[in-house]
Formats: sequence, C-alpha cells, structure tokens
Amino acid sequence: MDPLFLFIELLSVLCFLMIILYYHHLQSIKTSSMEPTKWPILGHLPGLIANIHHLHDWSTGVLAGAVYNFEGRGGWTGLRYFLTCDPSNVRHIFTSNFANYPKGDVFAMTFDILGGGIFSADGESWRRQRVKVQMLMADPRFRALTAGCSHDKVEKSLLPFLALAADEGRPCDLVDVFLRLTLDVTCTLICGIDPGSLVTGLPVVPFMTATDVALGTIFLRHVIPVTYWKLMRRLNVGPERKMAVARRTIDSFVDDLIAQRREQADMLNLNDGANTAYVDLLSPYLCDENTSDDDFSTSDEFIHDTVLNLLVAGRDGMAAALSWFFYLVSTTPRVEQKLLDELSLVVASKDGVDGAGSAAVDSCSGGMATFHASEIKCLVYLHAAMCETLRLYPPIPFEFKTAAAADVLPCGKVLKAGDKVLFFNYAMSRMEGVWGKDCMEFRPERWITEEGSLRYEPSYKFFSFNTGPRTCLGKDMAFVLTKTVAAAMLWNFAFEVVPGHVVEPKLSIILHMKNGLLVRVRRRSRTMSHVVNAKT
Repeated sequence: MDPLFLFIELLSVLCFLMIILYYHHLQSIKTSSMEPTKWPILGHLPGLIANIHHLHDWSTGVLAGAVYNFEGRGGWTGLRYFLTCDPSNVRHIFTSNFANYPKGDVFAMTFDILGGGIFSADGESWRRQRVKVQMLMADPRFRALTAGCSHDKVEKSLLPFLALAADEGRPCDLVDVFLRLTLDVTCTLICGIDPGSLVTGLPVVPFMTATDVALGTIFLRHVIPVTYWKLMRRLNVGPERKMAVARRTIDSFVDDLIAQRREQADMLNLNDGANTAYVDLLSPYLCDENTSDDDFSTSDEFIHDTVLNLLVAGRDGMAAALSWFFYLVSTTPRVEQKLLDELSLVVASKDGVDGAGSAAVDSCSGGMATFHASEIKCLVYLHAAMCETLRLYPPIPFEFKTAAAADVLPCGKVLKAGDKVLFFNYAMSRMEGVWGKDCMEFRPERWITEEGSLRYEPSYKFFSFNTGPRTCLGKDMAFVLTKTVAAAMLWNFAFEVVPGHVVEPKLSIILHMKNGLLVRVRRRSRTMSHVVNAKT
C-alpha cells in the first residue's frame, strides 16, 4: 500500500476519533441532557436554530434541566442572554430592584413600532403616562363602558355569528373570531369607534394581518443579533421588508381611528369640555390638546403611540387568552361540566329578563343567554379556570430586561451593566418546584381554597399580568371581557376541536396559536327543567 495513502487514512481515522472524543467532552460538561451543546465559535446557536420551531417547550426543558437558570451564548454572533424562570429573580428585577432594570434602548429598538408609548417608555415619561391611564381606567364610567360594550358585542355580534356557524355545520376558527371580537371591543373602549370586523362574511381587515407580521418580526428580533436585523432593515430584505409594509398599514389604521374620533369630537364640541358623555380612553387626550401647555403629551405622534400601545395590548392579549381557554375547556369535559353547573345557578336564579344586570334568558323557546359583568364577577370556578388558562398559556410567554448597573440576582448570578435577562413566563408555569407535580395539568381547583374562595398567588409567581410597578393596568378590563365572552359561549354552545387539527404555539411575541383553533360549533339543547334542577 502506498505509504502516503496509508498516512492519510490513519490521519482521517485519528481526526474522526478526536471529533468523537471532543463531542463526548462537550456532552459531559453539560449540566443536563436538555442543555444545548455549546460549540466552539457558534456557542448554543445550533441548538437554538434546530429547536426554534418549538422554542417555548424547548426552553422549558432547558430551564428545567438547569434548575430555572441558564446562560445562553451565540458565540461569534454576540447573541447573549441569561435565561431564567426563577420567581425570586422575577421579584428582584421587577419589584425589589426595579430602578436598575428599565426597558432600555435595546427594548425600544426591538419594539420600535410602539414608539414612545407606555409599554416601551422609561423614566418620567413612563410614570406620567401610567398615572394618566390608571386614572382613566379607574373611572367608574369607563368600567361601566367596558362591561356594557363587552355584553353588547357578545349579544349582537358573537352569539349570532356562532349560531350561524352551528346551523350551517361549518368549521369555525375561534382564534380569528376572538381577534376580531377583541379588535372591535378594544377600538370602542379606546376610541369610541367599532370597526365592525366581526360580522357575517368576516371581511378582510388589513390591520389584523399587519399586526401578525409585526409581532412575528419582533419575535425574530429576539433571536437574531441586533446588527443582522438592523442590516436587513437598512437593505429592506427578509422579514424586515415585510415589517416595513406592515408598519405602514398599522399606522394608517391607527391614524384613521384618531381622525374619526377627532371629527366626532368637533361635531359634539367635546374639546370645550361641555360634552362629558364620552368616556373612551382617547377623548381626554383630545380634550388636552386645547387645554394643556405640554406639547409632547398632546402631539400627534404621542397620541398615535398611545392608541397603538393600548390597542395591541388589548386586542392580542385577550384574544390569546380566550383561544387557549376554549381549547383547554373543550378538551377537558370535567372542567366544562363544572363551569356549566356554576352558570346554571345564575340562570336558575332568574325568571327571565328583568332589566339591566340580569341574565337575559329564554330557555323555553331556545333563545340564547347573555351574562352581565355584575352576575359573573362572583363565579369562582369560572375565574379560576381563566387564571389556570393564563398560567399555562400566558399571552406574553417571555420578555427581557437589561441591567443598567452591575447586580447580583437571588440565584447567585452576577450581572454586568448591559447584560440582558430573558424571563420565560411559559416555562415557569411548567416547573414542578413552582407549581407542584401536577403543573402540566389544567386544574382550576388549584386556584380555589378549601372554603371555596379564590386562592391568592403572588404576581412574581403568576406572572401573566406582569408584576411590580409595571403590573398590567388592564387586568380588570381583561377579566370582564373574557369572562363575559366565556360564560355566554359555554352556556349556549358546545365546541369540539376538528379531529386532526394541530394546536401549537405560534412564533410570535404573543402566544397565539400557529394554525388557529378549528372547531365545530353545536347549539346546546336544554329545557327549563334542566335549569330549574340547578337550584336543587
């Protein structure tokens, strides 16, 4: 045999053996089998790319194996995060040492579509915006508007649409239905204008498509190094090209809403303070245009950003929560029956329609029932089931903060100024050490005490509405709408997920469903005796 050929062959075998030994070395230094391999130059990037299609569940496995905390590195790309789902870290960063963890420039860059609105603002601007929105949402008139608008939209749009779907026997995508419903309600509460997207025929709404593109692109910005996606934006290629088009559509929709509201305000002399009948969130800002000396808080740009921030938060968060709620309930008959039993007590306590604040019911003639906020606010099991849905499928599955100065987290991790921390809310709900061995189960009973009242869970553990000074201001509004919708839909209809339909999270900053939620809708048949029996 040629000596050169023999040498090359032996060298190849040796290199192959060295690669195998090095690979085994890389595996041996991992803290768990779920931890991605840290390669030279590339770091953990190959593992991230290979598992990005199911990022939420993959991250959950990584954090479970690493006991809640993991340092992710992207090698030469510069991508670097400290991943955590440790409640003690959440409490420290979002509450105890809140001032050291602003949203920061990186967040503002990533979420540039939100402009200077409340969700990306920091410092004095954020404090002023929060005080004003909190004051407006606490107004009893706005709370009454929320309850009334939710009930009316369910009665006049949602139930008739579902009834038609049931009668025609066609599959229905509940995700699309809920996005349209929450868009109409949110626009009404913010601007006093109902765009009427939830009607028979389901008209094309460019804003909805554009928002999906924007949220998906923002998600990708979390896993693509800043330099790369900024270059794509400059060159107008890839997802950033779609983002630019989507942003124009979104801005146009928001500007049209504001223009319509301004026109109504002028017609009704709203700006002179004489008309106080309108309590939507935008009206006070329009009034301030003629009464305030603060050019920033009354500028067109500021009002645009404010409306957009509130609109995205209201529409997408509530729609995602409702989608996962009906998926979980429709696949858990035990929970569905308990919810129906609880609702039957409300229905049985009424002789029929007796004015505002009562359930409108006509069971004998097969009419559909609606429930007012005043009736369902004391339904413990319904509230527990909604909380359990938000625990398992939080609308915002992860978010990040940047350390302004060096700090030491409760877990012992030392952070330097500029280090980014990525919080996985989705993963936290699936940690046995946080929620128990049944953490993966949909069990509303975990939210109910032995005495039958609602159980309190600290917000740094139940992180769906954020925690600390940035706790979600729309929490009460969200519960009013979602429970009003859920009660009416459950009582009047049964839902069955279409066989073979795959339900999984979408790659988006909001935890929507990738393929929607295709269901078959069936009217529930009841006689008055079924309702009356609930009393006994």
